[in-house]
Amino acid sequence: MLLSLVLHTYSMRYLLLGVVLLGSAPTYVLAWGVWRLLAVDDRLYWVYQSMVLFFFENYTGVQILLYGDLPKCKENIIYLANHQSTVDWIVADVLAIRQNALGHVRYVLKDGLKWLPLYGFYFSQHGGIYVKRSAKFNEKDMRKKLQSYVNAGTPMYLVIFPEGTRYNPGQTELLSASQAFAAQQGLPVLKHVLTPRIKATYVAFDSMKNYLDAIYDVTVVYEWKDNKGQREESPSMTEFLCKECPAIHIHFDRIDKKDVPEEQEYMRRWLHERFEIKDKLLIEFFDSRIQKEETNFLGNVFIPN
Repeated sequence: MLLSLVLHTYSMRYLLLGVVLLGSAPTYVLAWGVWRLLAVDDRLYWVYQSMVLFFFENYTGVQILLYGDLPKCKENIIYLANHQSTVDWIVADVLAIRQNALGHVRYVLKDGLKWLPLYGFYFSQHGGIYVKRSAKFNEKDMRKKLQSYVNAGTPMYLVIFPEGTRYNPGQTELLSASQAFAAQQGLPVLKHVLTPRIKATYVAFDSMKNYLDAIYDVTVVYEWKDNKGQREESPSMTEFLCKECPAIHIHFDRIDKKDVPEEQEYMRRWLHERFEIKDKLLIEFFDSRIQKEETNFLGNVFIPN
């Protein structure tokens, strides 16, 4: 009986973090509503997200492996990354806090996420932008919001996931449709990422190009316990909190804004080329795990700081 109790308690261990994060949200939103009047929104966000990161990096015991030269100073940037898990939102914070820019993180999100209790409302108030896909995408509204932030001198660490939805190797219909679209457009077919969408990235860059310093191109891989190198669905938030992910590999590449093409069609090709690079890195990562030839992320391709 005692053993059953212990096992049950262990299986529910992820609830501790969930209770802390969700339980503190109402208090945080209430405090934000008052403190916002004092223009300390970014500071309060920094405090809350610092608490979140403390639990994620310490309670879960995950190892953060960062590859590339992350600038030490704060910059106004667009953060582009592959999207595969709800944990991806936390990974952006992992990099931002290392630049003392945590309070400046803002997101471009799918429109449906605005209905998330508390968080949906807060993200929009903190500079987040909700967008719809394809023909329903409201370019004018997005430009208006971004321009208002630029005019106000709002620090920008704008997170965009150009794939538009999460990559899941089990969703074969989604992967096939994405690959078919790339082939129809005469673009290389990608294996470990979806064909990126250009609209949000283009509008963000075009609206803020004179305000930005750079684009951060980020590639993320989550390790699974004993997956023998096979690509599986990335851990959900619950699985991550259950310590099923021993390490997160983050490859970082800073691209100066002068090296980003401004015309939409040229930017479309450029963005796809960036995702080709991601795809090659991911292929090499999983191949190296299968062959058991390397213990570091991509061996001598990625050089850790």
